[in-house]
Amino acid sequence: MLINLRRRITILPFHTNPSPSIPLNLISTSKQIPRSDSTNPLSESQLKSIVLSQYSHGKFTNLLQNVVALPALLLTACQNLTTPKIQNGNGLSPSLLDSVSKRFSIHEMGRQLCENRFDVGACSVAVAAQRNRGESLVLPNLKLKVLIEAIRMVLGIVYDERFVTFSYGGRVNMGRHTAIRYLKNSVENPSWWFSVGFNREKFDQRNVNKLCLFMQEKIDDEILIDVIKKLFECGAVRIELGSCCFGRGFPQESGLSSILMNIYFNGFDKEIQEMRLKKNQEHPKFDSTEFVSKHDVFFKPVKIYAVRYLDEILIITSGSKVLTMDLKNWVVKYLEGTLELKVDGLKTAIHSAVSEKIDFMGMELQAVPPSVLNPPMSEKAIRARKKYLRQKEVRALELRNARERNRKKLGLKIMSHVYKKLKRSSGFKSEHLIENEVMEIFRTWGGETVQEFLGSLEERWEWYHSLLAGDFLSLRHIRDQLPQELVDAYDNFQGQVHKHLNPVKARRALEEKERRAKEEEEQKYAKATVEDLAKLCVKADAPIELIRKMVRLIGFTNHMGRPQPINLLTALEDADIIKWYAGIGRRWLEFYCCCHNFKMVKTVVTYHMRFSCILTLAEKHESTKREAMKHYTKDLKVFDLDGNEEVHFPTERDVKMMGDKNLSDPKPVDGALSLALIRLASDEPPYSCVAHFCDRTDTIVYRVRLLQNHLNVNPMDEKKWVPGMGAINESLNLKCFPVCPDHIHDLYMGRITFQDIDCTSFVEVD
Repeated sequence: MLINLRRRITILPFHTNPSPSIPLNLISTSKQIPRSDSTNPLSESQLKSIVLSQYSHGKFTNLLQNVVALPALLLTACQNLTTPKIQNGNGLSPSLLDSVSKRFSIHEMGRQLCENRFDVGACSVAVAAQRNRGESLVLPNLKLKVLIEAIRMVLGIVYDERFVTFSYGGRVNMGRHTAIRYLKNSVENPSWWFSVGFNREKFDQRNVNKLCLFMQEKIDDEILIDVIKKLFECGAVRIELGSCCFGRGFPQESGLSSILMNIYFNGFDKEIQEMRLKKNQEHPKFDSTEFVSKHDVFFKPVKIYAVRYLDEILIITSGSKVLTMDLKNWVVKYLEGTLELKVDGLKTAIHSAVSEKIDFMGMELQAVPPSVLNPPMSEKAIRARKKYLRQKEVRALELRNARERNRKKLGLKIMSHVYKKLKRSSGFKSEHLIENEVMEIFRTWGGETVQEFLGSLEERWEWYHSLLAGDFLSLRHIRDQLPQELVDAYDNFQGQVHKHLNPVKARRALEEKERRAKEEEEQKYAKATVEDLAKLCVKADAPIELIRKMVRLIGFTNHMGRPQPINLLTALEDADIIKWYAGIGRRWLEFYCCCHNFKMVKTVVTYHMRFSCILTLAEKHESTKREAMKHYTKDLKVFDLDGNEEVHFPTERDVKMMGDKNLSDPKPVDGALSLALIRLASDEPPYSCVAHFCDRTDTIVYRVRLLQNHLNVNPMDEKKWVPGMGAINESLNLKCFPVCPDHIHDLYMGRITFQDIDCTSFVEVD
């Protein structure tokens, strides 16, 4: 079916009135603004220098006009938004400046910002909700996204070093896995903990004004504060606490929300940090080995730990429950009083760290002994290891016998060759002097043979007894009848036998080595036993029950837990079906690779998802599962237009090699799970790709099909929806987007999200 398409841009009916034009020379500081004709992006050090140059008398001044409005910084923001980041030797994408110029002028945009003429409302697009349910979704266009990214970059330099160490999310190298690594490596002996839950509520005018007051403590720039207020007023930037939208790549999430949330909670973080330092001073740290060795006691100081990932807060104590209750009351009072937020009392409950699990950042945490995290080898593993060592010894023996056999053959060949030469001529003559080489070969062989012999106690014992037992020269009446030279030679020979062949010393060394190994094993076992009794660590698990419920909700499995096809995906190309499954599987593996029960997540990907994909392909082509597996193989291989083999789905070998990764902030799989892009046919001229600053016109139009609309389920209903699973705003359901082959591949594989495309450039079907 051929469909006529057209672009549709809905401008918001309201426009914020810009402030009167302010002359730049009346506001600027002594620092001069760099020339506006600069077309090179800024490096991190250059940007930091420009921002710090605006620091005066304890505050940053004129950041919007002197920093954000710089064309070079706006171009840097465009470069950050560009996906993929294909750069040349100068660090700039070859066609980035041309791509930006086709859409808007960064110089004109910089002048509008300097003169305070930039209209935020005109750059915002309202997308009406489907079936008149809920409010409209307001999205920034590409020009406004550049401004938001530029403000985020500047605020990141201003505040990043001022945030506390346990503030994660929206910061470089401070993601989910970094927070989990801190919990597993730094938190000791947790006894009680609680997570703070917020009622689902948007930031209203009261919260925005308080946020601006917090920013004015460090930033003296009324124009920048006014722009941020306008962003909240028109809805281009929104913060909704208690929702599952942050850090997931949803289109309704703004790139500025994370750092603004960190700024809003920064005062709370510093209060918690002061309480932690005060508690550490009250209970200083001692060397626990001193107590154990002298008094057989263990010192467990009272400590307070805290981790905050955006709007998720976890407080841990190693003290009494009374201390935890007092701390919880203070936290609730501060959040509801000072920050004017609504805390959910049911979700903010104290739990025992040992007997109860707690949900945090999409994972389940529990305090366990160290032996749970590093369990000893099972009997089956011990038997397997012994079998491997025996096989290794057999292979070494076979290799040694083969080496001796080859040496014997080579030696016989050399002797035969020399004998023939001597027999045919009066002497052995050669053009090359090989005497030294032959001597070196035989010397090496002899040394290795002696070393192998001396290393075997059994052979040494056998030769030692053979050379000493039953010798008549040891009898006195025989020795008196023999020449003295012969007796001395015999005694010298016996001394050499005792010196080199007596294995008593070697046996003692071997017994000493075995005794030390046994003692080390006993000490290790004793230490592990004591640690199990006196120490607790944090274990992070993937929520398997929620994952299974999610798998059933999507349709990967039936109610019996067996893989089944997804009929909605049969409209896609074969490669797109495999990429859709592969993107979800890789995101799941990357997100939960730091969990203790990662093997169970591997099973979900390698079995349920793999065979669901095979069944979907079989359903599409009306074939059997066996025929589909024979055609695509178990690794789901496909071929591109050039006939090259491609493997998108993680193979079983790749899955087995996956493990813990550090310093990463992977996006959850919610966005990929709740989204399907269906290809459409069109006879209209091709449009440019909706990815940021992509000029490719060989695009294909895809229609967005959201999971909640396909299943007719409200994501707010936790009984029918999966708790903790986010969803893309349903205003984008059935919208059509032209995407080029490279970006649709990245979108399916999870390398980019809907935040990396211009969702306001959708096309509408007639």
